Amino acid sequence: MLNEFVVGQQYTNDQISISLRIENLGGIRPSVDAKRKIRHIAILTKLSGNGQNILENPYQDRIEENILIFTGQGKAGDQSLTGRNKRIIEQFNAPVPLYCFESCGRQLYIFRGLLELLRHYYEMQIDSDRNLRKVLVFEFRIHPESIVVPIDMAAALTSAFLPENRFAISANESEQAVVTPELEGSEISDSAALEVETIRSRLFGINPYRFEHLLKQLAEKTGFRDVSLTPPSQDGGIDLNAYVRSDNFFFANTLVQFQAKRWRHSVGSVEINGFRGAISSMAKGVFVTTSHFTKAAIQEAKHPSKPSIALIDGFMLASMMKDVHLAIEELEINAV
Repeated sequence: MLNEFVVGQQYTNDQISISLRIENLGGIRPSVDAKRKIRHIAILTKLSGNGQNILENPYQDRIEENILIFTGQGKAGDQSLTGRNKRIIEQFNAPVPLYCFESCGRQLYIFRGLLELLRHYYEMQIDSDRNLRKVLVFEFRIHPESIVVPIDMAAALTSAFLPENRFAISANESEQAVVTPELEGSEISDSAALEVETIRSRLFGINPYRFEHLLKQLAEKTGFRDVSLTPPSQDGGIDLNAYVRSDNFFFANTLVQFQAKRWRHSVGSVEINGFRGAISSMAKGVFVTTSHFTKAAIQEAKHPSKPSIALIDGFMLASMMKDVHLAIEELEINAV
C-alpha cells in the first residue's frame, strides 16, 4: 500500500484502488467512511491523445490551458447529478481531495495532480446511435505544483489552493454557472438541433489554425469585407480583423476584431476582460468559441460602463455555418 502519489509517476489500477481505498472500476471513484462522509475521490480519465481519437469521439476528455474537461458517469441516455456525479460537487462545500489519474495503458495510470473543481453544467451531445442526449460536463483546474502528495496531507494541500471565498454562499456563482442553449421547448426541431450539434462536434477535430481560417470564411459569407488573419506571433489577442460592408448602412466600414477559441472548456469573465484590453479603441469586438460562456462572461461582455463585446458560442457558430452552407469538408481535418 502506498502512502503518497508523485506527479508524473505511473501506478497500477490495484495500487490506486488499494492505497485510496476505492473500487477498482469506473472513472469516478469516491472513498467514504463508515458514516458515508466523503474522504476523497479519484478521477480516472482517458484523454484524447490524437486526432483520430477526436474524430471518433469529439467529446472525449481533454486538457486545455491546464483545464481538464471531464464527462460525467453514464454511457447511455441523459445523465443526471446523482450518485457518483453528485459526489464530485461536494468540493464546493469542503476541501475534498480530487486525485487525477490519466490512463496510459492497460491497467496503468499517470498521476497528474490534485484537482480544483471550477464548474459543472449540462450540454447536449450526440451518442453512438446518433441521438442527442443531455450530458454532465465537469471542468477542473489541475494543480501539479505539489509534486509529492501524501495521502494523509491531500486535504490540507487541497484547502491551500482553493480560493479563500470558495465556501461562501454564491461567492463564485456567476463564474460557476455556464449558459448553454435551451433546446427543450424551443422552436428548433430535433433534426435541426442534431445537425447543428454535429457541426459543432466536428469543429473539435480541426486544429486552431484551420479554425481561424474557417472563421475567416464565415465572416466573408456574413457581411464583412477585407477579412484578414493576424499572424500567430503578432496577434496580441486578436485573431481576425474585418470591416462591415458598405451596404450595411448602420455600421458601414466599422472595424470588427475577433478572438477565436476552439475550446471545449467554457469561457469566463477573465478571457472577456483580456480580449477587451486587446481591442482597438476604434473597433467592435466579437469573441467566438466552440464551447460556452459563463454567466459572468456574459455579464462582463455587456457591462454598461465598458465597450460591449458580442459573444458567439459553439451552438450559435454551428447554426451560422449551417445557414450559410459552410461545410467543414472544405477544410483539412487535423490533429489537435
